[in-house]
Amino acid sequence: MSINLSKSCCLCICPRSNIICAAVSSLTGHKLPWVSEMRYLGAYFVQSRSFKCSLDTAKRGFYRGANSIFGKVGRIASEEVIIQLILSKCMPILMYGLEACRLKKSDIRSLDFVVDRFFMKLFNTNNIDIIRSCQEHLCFKLHSNLLLARSKKLENCEFVRL
Repeated sequence: MSINLSKSCCLCICPRSNIICAAVSSLTGHKLPWVSEMRYLGAYFVQSRSFKCSLDTAKRGFYRGANSIFGKVGRIASEEVIIQLILSKCMPILMYGLEACRLKKSDIRSLDFVVDRFFMKLFNTNNIDIIRSCQEHLCFKLHSNLLLARSKKLENCEFVRL
């Protein structure tokens, strides 16, 4: 099987990740580049001392989707309709593939903040207590709760051997 050199790269995930590594060559003599971030199956992985995922593109995609919904619907639709659109169209962008990554508490809080910013824009307030009560009233689950439930489901999943 031949390697597609335009789509292949190397990424170092180890305690010595900050050291420049020797070039990796294919059988044809082409050198694979070393990168600091790579995309695999829609998830972005970052060069670091331990396995780490990048959330920047997911957050950017969420903001892009939420802003396009606000641009089309604006203040015409009710808050419930806008939240359902966000839940069905934008939340999957933000949540994609995160069950497989072990996220730090700071990463999970940054995902929760993205959702909080959406609610701040929707209800035109910066008060986090108002945002939390609106989320509770609308039965909106934060990422920290959703991600915890999805991760437990993934851990408890038994794979069938063929």
